[in-house]
Amino acid sequence: MTDPLASLKTHEVSSTQLAEARERLATYGFAKLSFIVPEELKAAVAKEVLELVGGAGVRRDLRFAATGNTLRRMRNVRRDEVVRHSTVIPAVYSSETLLALLSEVAGEAVLPCPYEPEQYVITRLEKVGDTHGWHWDDYAFALVWIIECPEVEHGGFVQCVPGTKWNKENPEIHRALLAGPTYSASFVPGDLYLMRTDTTLHRVYPITGGVRTIINMGYAATTDLERRISHETMDALWADSAPAAPQIR
Repeated sequence: MTDPLASLKTHEVSSTQLAEARERLATYGFAKLSFIVPEELKAAVAKEVLELVGGAGVRRDLRFAATGNTLRRMRNVRRDEVVRHSTVIPAVYSSETLLALLSEVAGEAVLPCPYEPEQYVITRLEKVGDTHGWHWDDYAFALVWIIECPEVEHGGFVQCVPGTKWNKENPEIHRALLAGPTYSASFVPGDLYLMRTDTTLHRVYPITGGVRTIINMGYAATTDLERRISHETMDALWADSAPAAPQIR
């Protein structure tokens, strides 16, 4: 296979597509961006993700007080394991071409995350009840690549409430859910979406069948570099061991 990053550099994306995605991101807190990378690159990323999640994935079953004790039940592969065993994913993450396209959609600079564990992580929902419960992220943006996904009847779709804020000391998830409309979106393998994750409360609906495998690439806004950010939920979520359902305070 040719260099997948070379195909990204020559991939054509129209200004109309970018403008429409920018409007969706501003309105809904997320925008599908399946057009933004070529099929060759999607296949290369999917190949590495599937190879990694089977061998390096760790099961998690956790709750976090900072997000109202919402549940995280999944298998994941941390950034360090991805770096150790892959080549395409790290190169794609830091691609100047991709960053420029994401910045066009966001309407501001989209930057590599300064906190390395949040740069990219693979997650898989594989058992009945697996979910990535309601939460916000520490940094502004997430680009999610859908590698596998159940039929919508079996869950695994995304729900979000844009224009909400995260108070780690008093998250008030239910009040945030009432603060505005909740949008839901289904995806198929090969889809990508960009989400404004620091001001969009979001979750993955619990699955009842099938498998949902993704790689999440986290990015920062310029304002993220100017403020102090704690990482207690991420540090617990990606710890070496995975105790069952403690509350993280």
